[in-house]
Amino acid sequence: MQSYPQIARLMVEDMARIAAQEPERAIAYQGAPGAYSHIAASGFAPDWHPLPCFSFQDAMDAVKDGRAARAIIPIENSQHGRVADIHFLLPESGLTIVAEYFLPVRHCLLAKGDGPYHSAVSHPQALGQTRHYLRANGMEPVNYPDTAGAAAFVAESEEPGLCAVASRLAGEVFGLKVVAEGIEDAAHNMTRFVVLAAHRDDPLPDTGKVMTTFIFEVKNIPAALFMALSGFATNGINMTKLESYIRDGSFAAAEFFADIEGMPGQPAVDRALEVLGYHSKWVRVLGCYPQALSRE
Repeated sequence: MQSYPQIARLMVEDMARIAAQEPERAIAYQGAPGAYSHIAASGFAPDWHPLPCFSFQDAMDAVKDGRAARAIIPIENSQHGRVADIHFLLPESGLTIVAEYFLPVRHCLLAKGDGPYHSAVSHPQALGQTRHYLRANGMEPVNYPDTAGAAAFVAESEEPGLCAVASRLAGEVFGLKVVAEGIEDAAHNMTRFVVLAAHRDDPLPDTGKVMTTFIFEVKNIPAALFMALSGFATNGINMTKLESYIRDGSFAAAEFFADIEGMPGQPAVDRALEVLGYHSKWVRVLGCYPQALSRE
């Protein structure tokens, strides 16, 4: 908590105190008050208590320690791709995905004083989503752990020409003026969040469309990935996401992060996962949950 700017620290302490009174209705998120994750937490669980945490790891630990029943974590953005390190943090957390949530992201340029502005402070994802705007307006991007924390940092700073890229809510929380709104480089800018819990809460069989997220590592032999994934094609399972990543500095074999439509217990999915398991060193399901946005 001491890593937040002073202006945000008292707000964070107050929100944590409220969440501690009903941890079973607390939802942890990464960032300061006014962060996009704060907006997502309130949108997903409007009657719950948002619990700000400084890092993704802190938010996950809040669930593991029983200080929150859920954590909501951004996993990917339609414009800037995967959120850094999330593929490592999710499996290592021991938590399970129980829901997903999509948040349209509309960035604002926030400042204390008048321009010209020479530096824009924000989370690397937000800076990446506004890079064309910042370059066109001659502003240097400066990384900060979260968007709302960047707004708090600017509110505390006396440096002229400093501004933040964050939500309108962050500007209201920290008393900054909106210099420009809608500065994201793509109109479709949307972030996908996953909701994490300590225990599985698989959807009922009569639930509508369902997603399953899993990770796996194929055997280090020719065509292993092709053969491992063949079961999804032959069983008519739609794979909506497949990403590779390297763990522990090894370039011998990649691990893969995947989303499919469907869930274990459905015969076609079970057959596809059986083929995947035969051609893989290991397979681990990270969660099954209702689909929040159509993949069609």
